[in-house]
Amino acid sequence: MIDTKYGSMAAELLMKRDGVVDNDNEYTTTVEYCLLGCSGQAHKTGRPDALGHFCNAHVHRSAHVRLKRNVSALGGAGGFCG
Repeated sequence: MIDTKYGSMAAELLMKRDGVVDNDNEYTTTVEYCLLGCSGQAHKTGRPDALGHFCNAHVHRSAHVRLKRNVSALGGAGGFCG
């Protein structure tokens, strides 16, 4: 069973896509699940359907990021305006 935005779903009802980013700064693994038979072309082209997600019918996304070295953040910590 996979936890999705629709609640728990059987894995056999979903299509899984794994991703990896490995560079000097990070090692990141991602997992996305979408509904079987989705209309997104991303599964054929390997390109996201939109900037925010790989598939237009995704129901679960998770990522694990491991920094390889101390990476300084761009910008600084700020406070809330109010």
